[in-house]
Amino acid sequence: MPMPALFDTAVAALYSALATPSGIVALVSAGVAGVLIIVSSFVKTMIPLRCLAIGGNLGFLIYGALHPSLILVLLHGALLPINVFRAAQMVRLTRRVQIAAASNDLSGVWLRPYMRRRRLRKDAILFRKGDPAKRLYFLAEGLIEFVEIGQTMEPGRLFGEIGFFAPDKRRTLTARCATPCTVLQMDEMTFKSLYFQNPAFGFEVVTLVAGRLLADRQRLEDRLATISPTI
Repeated sequence: MPMPALFDTAVAALYSALATPSGIVALVSAGVAGVLIIVSSFVKTMIPLRCLAIGGNLGFLIYGALHPSLILVLLHGALLPINVFRAAQMVRLTRRVQIAAASNDLSGVWLRPYMRRRRLRKDAILFRKGDPAKRLYFLAEGLIEFVEIGQTMEPGRLFGEIGFFAPDKRRTLTARCATPCTVLQMDEMTFKSLYFQNPAFGFEVVTLVAGRLLADRQRLEDRLATISPTI
C-alpha cells in the first residue's frame, strides 16, 4: 500500500475512533499507557518502575477492552497482577525495615521472606576468619559461638552482614555451632538486589548496620572498663 494511502487509512481510523465516547476513552488510555512506558525507561528504582508499569497495564487493558484486542487484554491482564504483587512486596519490605530501624530492632526478622533455611550439626563451622563474606545469616534455632572472642549468640539475631560493607569483604571471626543450629541465609546477590532496587531499603539497612557497630563498640568499651587494672 502506498504511503499516502496508508496515511489516509490511519487518519480515517482515528476519526472513526474519535466519533464515539468509548473510542475517545480507548485512545486516551492507550496514549497515557504509552507515555508511562516511555517514562519508565528512565526510572532506576523498583517501586516507581512497578507503579508506572501498573499504570501502563491498566491503560492498555482499557484500550484492549474498548477497542477489542484479545492479545492486549491477555498480555496486560497477566502482567498487571505480577506488577502489583512486586510493588506491594517492595513497599512491605521498606516499611518493615523502617520499623526495625525506628525500634532499633537488629533481629533481621523483616528479611526472613528472602532467606533460605539451612540446618547444621553441632560443632559445624558456618564460616572461618578470613573467609569471603558471601552471605548474611539469621539464627533461628541453636547457639552460635564466635571462637576468637568466646562469645555465644542466641536465636533471633542477624549476623554476618557487616562483612558485605568491609573493605576486603572478609570475615573477622569464626562462627561455630555450639549446638545443632538452624540458620536462614541470604546470598550477596539477593542482598545487593534488594539494596539497589529500593533506596529506602538500602538507607535503612545502612542505619541498622551503623547501629550494630555502635552497639558493639559500646560493649567493647564497657568490657575494657571492667577489666582495666586499677592504679
